[in-house]
Amino acid sequence: MSITVQNLTKQYGAQKAVNEISFTVNKGEIVGFLGPNGAGKSTTMKIITGYLQPDGGLVEVCGTDVAKDPLVTKKKIGYLPESNLGFIADVHGIADKKATIEKVIVQVGLTPESSKKIGQLSKGYKQRVGLAAALLHDPEVLILDEPTTGLDPNQIIEIREVIRTLGKNKTVLFSSHILQEVEALCNRVVIINKGNLVADSQLSGLLNTAAQKEVTLQLKEEVDASVFAAMAGARRNDPFTWVFPTEDPDTLRRQLLELCLQKQLNIVALQSEQVQNLEAIFRQLTQTPTAASGNEN
Repeated sequence: MSITVQNLTKQYGAQKAVNEISFTVNKGEIVGFLGPNGAGKSTTMKIITGYLQPDGGLVEVCGTDVAKDPLVTKKKIGYLPESNLGFIADVHGIADKKATIEKVIVQVGLTPESSKKIGQLSKGYKQRVGLAAALLHDPEVLILDEPTTGLDPNQIIEIREVIRTLGKNKTVLFSSHILQEVEALCNRVVIINKGNLVADSQLSGLLNTAAQKEVTLQLKEEVDASVFAAMAGARRNDPFTWVFPTEDPDTLRRQLLELCLQKQLNIVALQSEQVQNLEAIFRQLTQTPTAASGNEN
């Protein structure tokens, strides 16, 4: 295993930021590491890279204990700092510094801006410098935290291809809030919520087993959210369309039909579908609130 995390724990005061989580990542895998803000993702990644000490558990990178030998493991890891490439090359003791820098500049698409200082670059190009710094010493393991932040759509596609190519021969742990990006890049996902591991699965298997069913109701008139207060998880898509998550779409359709007849509401469409996307599963596993609210503008 290139990354092994066993019973990892980190506590800040009374709060357990990471609560005995365990997972592994193999060479040749691109694994999406997901969770809402405050779930413990960044804390876990900092512990894996040796920048933060755990309170309990074990982390190994390429068979080496990070806590016992952090310098050895840091040489094996490419992280995503925002730093000067020449300085990073010196830190890693790279012999042919000029040729190596030129190679990664081309690899991440920095050539048009290569003569500028970091302070003169846009946010998107600064992200590319960070990725270049992570690649400079040809590490076995890449820890990428939001690597496409600030990039335009064309740049995102280019960086995705770089990461996809790197994932063929390296271990990649990849964090992003753009779930469509995770679906496009990752073959496996690890999801944590409130410091706890809630999923560790091949993406295809997770999509098949955790598919969410929804009923969509389109009305001729706009109604107040209080009309559907008894329907758990109701959300408004537009002024006339409501969506309801459910495990029993047939029963829910009958309930909605009866409610609309009782309230004398005009139904334009009433249909159910099975939602098989990572966003729906993420919301389900991390318990994102979706209750109808009467304070919508």
